Amino acid sequence: MIELIRHVMEDMNKQLDRIEKSLNLLNDELIWIRIKGSMNSVGNLCLHLAGNEYQNFVSAIGNRPFIRTRTLEFTKDGGISREKLILLLRETRKESENVLAALSNDDLSREVIIRYDREDWNRMHRTNRCTEETYDTRVIGRLLIQVSAHYGYHAGQIVVLAKMLQDTQEHVTGQYH
Repeated sequence: MIELIRHVMEDMNKQLDRIEKSLNLLNDELIWIRIKGSMNSVGNLCLHLAGNEYQNFVSAIGNRPFIRTRTLEFTKDGGISREKLILLLRETRKESENVLAALSNDDLSREVIIRYDREDWNRMHRTNRCTEETYDTRVIGRLLIQVSAHYGYHAGQIVVLAKMLQDTQEHVTGQYH
């Protein structure tokens, strides 16, 4: 495996372990609580991370079918258990690792197309595109870094939310702070 990809996946796997530990602190009800109406629940963030990883790594880089409804990731308010969320995150990671393990050094400079659902695109960009295609392009090396940073950002939110929802002395990150 290419060194950059190995480092990205090691970091993302460390973050995934932290997410799983955080989820295991919460029952299914707590996973879907929004501390404030303007905030996402832990469950929403898990759905969002799985959707983003699949869209960028599996679909864009792996050239697999585009399957994502981004808006639903933020509007869902329950009905998915802790076990199913963990399974979704782990299965998405497995697919990502299979795609990324097949890349060569030359692939890191290759540009890929990241497709979006039109409704999601319009919400993200606050536009009302009706006819144009809705996609971005990225060079794979840059995309790896962006997805990894995005994953770490939301993993940190999940850790904080879990600790706010369920007081614990456990050091979810594995480090004392």
